This record gives sequence, C-alpha cells and structure tokens, in this order.
Amino acid sequence: MLVKKHNGQALVEFVILLPIFIFMLFSIIDFGKILYVKNNLESKMDDAITLYQNGHSEEEITEKMNLTKEKVILTIEKEDQKRIFSLNKEVPILTPGLNFILKNPYEASAKRVIYDE
Repeated sequence: MLVKKHNGQALVEFVILLPIFIFMLFSIIDFGKILYVKNNLESKMDDAITLYQNGHSEEEITEKMNLTKEKVILTIEKEDQKRIFSLNKEVPILTPGLNFILKNPYEASAKRVIYDE
C-alpha cells in the first residue's frame, strides 16, 4: 500500500501567504496613522479659527499652537469676502510597496473656508 505524506504543504502555504498578511498589517497601521494625523489637524483647525476670530495674526496663531514644533504648515489665503485656512503635515509611509499607491511622505491636510461679515 502506497501512502502519500503531505507534511510540507502547510508550510508552503504559510510561506506564500505570510508576506501578504504582513503587507496588510503594516498598511492598516499606516492608514491608521494617517487618519490619526488628519483628526489632529481638524482639531487644530478649530483652535486656529477660534484664535483668528479673536483677532490674532497668522504668526501669533502658529506660535500659540506650537505648529512649528510639530512641522504643521498653516496658510491663510484671502479671496474677496472669504478666508481659506489650510493645515498641512507630512506623514511618512512605512509599508514597503504602499508608497507606490500613496506618495511618500503622504501629505495630510485640513481645509476650512470662513466668510467675513
């Protein structure tokens, strides 16, 4: 009677699927980091707009919020009767291969438009 042994089959399947699982794990971590930074930028945007409405200048807002330490760029553009606020921060992508899908570093941003009365 001839008996076939399949002892190495599970190991081969594991070796084939392991890089895919590792890529997925690190991609989830990178996307979580991007969402975390975007959420922080939205929170800082609320603070920046409050400071601007209280009469502070762009330099004072940047200084008070310590944006330079976190490498966050604040810009305020003036158009007709509105102000366009934008906060930008670069987020490094750690997953190999994901930088082909997203730019490395990924630029997270938050924008708001405020109409002057």
